[in-house]
Amino acid sequence: MPRYTRPARTLAAAAVALLATVTLPGAAAAAAPAGPPLPPLTVSTDRPSGAGGNLGGDLFVAPSSATARYGSGVEILSQDGRHVVWSHQVPAGQQAADFRAQTYHGQPVLTWWQGTGLGGVSTGVDYIYDAHYRKIAEVRAGNGLSADGHEFLITPWNTALVISYTDATADLRSIGGPADQKVINGVVQEIDIRTGKVLFSWNSADHVPYAQSEQPLPSSPDQPWDWFHLNAVKLDTDGSLLLDARNTWTSYQVSRTTGRIQWQLGGKASSFTIAAAPGQQLDAAGEAFAWQHDPEPLGNGLYTFFDNESAGAANTGTGAVTELPHSRVVTVRLDRATHRATLVRSVDQPAGLSASSQGNAQSLRGGDLVVGWGSLPYVSEFDRSGRLLFDAAFPAGVNTYRAYRFPWPGSDRPAR
Repeated sequence: MPRYTRPARTLAAAAVALLATVTLPGAAAAAAPAGPPLPPLTVSTDRPSGAGGNLGGDLFVAPSSATARYGSGVEILSQDGRHVVWSHQVPAGQQAADFRAQTYHGQPVLTWWQGTGLGGVSTGVDYIYDAHYRKIAEVRAGNGLSADGHEFLITPWNTALVISYTDATADLRSIGGPADQKVINGVVQEIDIRTGKVLFSWNSADHVPYAQSEQPLPSSPDQPWDWFHLNAVKLDTDGSLLLDARNTWTSYQVSRTTGRIQWQLGGKASSFTIAAAPGQQLDAAGEAFAWQHDPEPLGNGLYTFFDNESAGAANTGTGAVTELPHSRVVTVRLDRATHRATLVRSVDQPAGLSASSQGNAQSLRGGDLVVGWGSLPYVSEFDRSGRLLFDAAFPAGVNTYRAYRFPWPGSDRPAR
């Protein structure tokens, strides 16, 4: 396992690195491809004036359409969700994901993934645009892999954390499978944005036994088994990596220097005993979450998770199985000393529906919770007491993998 070394950058070197990626003034972004329009977002519950103050900001979504009626792309919408601040449509046959505002070399930027095959072994590129809506960098996975759309995170030291999937063959006779089963492993890479150099790499097969998977084995060894399904990589509050695997029902804290798993929450080999606080409910398997997405560290041992509690057969979205009758967002408190994890809060999908894939939950500084309901066409916001502040829907056949709110200073804030 290669050791991670944080790049030593002086201010001058950082400035040179940024200039090396910036499009020259006056060089406009490529025109959006012609095609069906991006789908509308219909607001049913208004966000009260002043709710969350200015701590929430504009709404960031990446609508993906399964029908020919609408195109796919990325959009910044006004705080009330009714007006387009900026949008960018991707070519037909592609989709975008994980659209958000981040910081790169101290400047606000827009980032997203664009490609094909999200949900399987996907192919794509991560993009960085400046506040003038000009492309300043493209980030690709290294070592012959391609970036997946589940995560594109810029670190405080201006590198990128990306996810890839890779095919392999595994001997699964110890768990009742064949000796030559095709498998899909999850890979995390840290990439130097300026040079494309891989600084750190972590492969699920090197650290997690196949027996921890909750995904049934396929009927044929030639059918790839997506046993892990890595869907998130975050920075925990102590600087470790926080990885999430949908198909093991587990989030893993991983050393950024050695790749060693320091603890794991949920699933068949949890480091913690799972319990529910008064008024809270574990699922049918006695877990705080299942088939989950998007772990977010809040500090003081608290973490939120988008708890799907549902998954389709082989991640297809069809033939869904459930551990609870609805999806939700859960907050879990970890006690490292007692090895106890307690479900302390849950916010249910407002209509009691299940999202069989995708989803996220973003905690705002003012206490609100923004939720993209994954495969369901809904975006919601709740206050700290769980009261629904904002609810909106895309047309049938449209969803956004994640949804966020960010203050955005975009130059001239053009509508496009």
